[in-house]
Amino acid sequence: MVKITYLGAGSAFAPALSKDIFQIPGLSEGTLCLVDIDPDRLKLSHQATEIVNKKLGTDWRIVPSTDRKEVISDSDFIINTIEVSGLNTVKCDYEIPLRYGVDQCIGDTVGPGGIMKALRTVPVWLEILKDAEQLCPDAYVLNYTNPMSIMMLATFRASRMKALGLCHSVQHTSRSLANYLEIPYEELGWRCAGINHMAWFTELTHSGKDMYPVLKRKARENKQLYERDPVKFELLFHLGHFVSESSGHVSEYVPYFRKRPDLIDKYCREGYLGGRGFYAQNWPIWRRSLDEKRKRIIEGEEEPDLRKSVEYACEVIEGVTFNRTKVVYGNILNTSLITNLPQDEVVEVACLIDRNGITPTYFGELPPQLATLNKSNMAVYDLTVRAIMENSYEMAEQALMLDPLTAAVCSLDEIRKMFAELYEAEKNYVPKLE
Repeated sequence: MVKITYLGAGSAFAPALSKDIFQIPGLSEGTLCLVDIDPDRLKLSHQATEIVNKKLGTDWRIVPSTDRKEVISDSDFIINTIEVSGLNTVKCDYEIPLRYGVDQCIGDTVGPGGIMKALRTVPVWLEILKDAEQLCPDAYVLNYTNPMSIMMLATFRASRMKALGLCHSVQHTSRSLANYLEIPYEELGWRCAGINHMAWFTELTHSGKDMYPVLKRKARENKQLYERDPVKFELLFHLGHFVSESSGHVSEYVPYFRKRPDLIDKYCREGYLGGRGFYAQNWPIWRRSLDEKRKRIIEGEEEPDLRKSVEYACEVIEGVTFNRTKVVYGNILNTSLITNLPQDEVVEVACLIDRNGITPTYFGELPPQLATLNKSNMAVYDLTVRAIMENSYEMAEQALMLDPLTAAVCSLDEIRKMFAELYEAEKNYVPKLE
């Protein structure tokens, strides 16, 4: 019988991933352990998940716990969606860099916010991995927590666990592209690779025809279409290829769109299209809304959404458990998979899943202009992980100096002052660096 331990069960991912797992063909029962350090949110998640279990007619045993060590033993799969002190720090992550001119939209994977989140999260994550090595060494670890690339790079450098980082940017973007081109999704041909939130669609075809000229023409001629993804269309026009993730998020990965207020006004829009401080302003609201929604489901005032999502976790679980070949896009160590990106760092490529586990596939070379943009962020990831593992304040500070957006806005002296302010404001939530 399959045993899955879900870490961070109070998160917004829990409803989608749980209902997906319950709908895996042939897997109508098993043990799902829900873990969260917040007992109130854990209780809501547990009760809502039990309702989904019942409505789908499955017979999963659902075990809640505030202590992972109580339930993680002998797990076949670990799903990670933890958030470490995010509500206590999200305003600092946004407002302190803003005083230096760095205006983030999301700020949880790159830039000042991403580096600070890594400092808070990775040490906790490494302790979890140590527990897993002792209590369930053969489990597959599926990580959803950001900053994805930093989390996975730390995983591969510090742990022996079989691990894969999962996101939804590739599957959402590929569906958006089919919609923009007005062709059925099943008929769209594409190849994609790069790094998390910055993977590039290097091929886009329909019935053997290159669809990039069509997409460029449509976006230039149709203002309404352009407005649906302005930053990503600008990257397409200038660099030749479409990128994964939202326009707002990817605007933080490059130095072109957020280094001056007039550029933010020109290229960015509200919400996920690049809104100023979007996450910092909305995260507490989303958290409350999720709790309220779960309460309504528990009280019978609202029906749970039972539709299968496009998340990859259930695909991995199904492929490994039943030897059903699946293809997912995952974050994995670069072992000559993308030949012109740094080796032994984390890339996002297509991975085959079956009884043999996770087999990443060879991609080859990215177009050089795209690889160079990826490398600029990979350098930040590498130095951030080194800073955490070597407990180095200077390395963490220097990682921020290498960040493309921060470097486009600030001098080296300003970056040092910004990091010092961030570190002081969040000193109760990050390790003491030397």
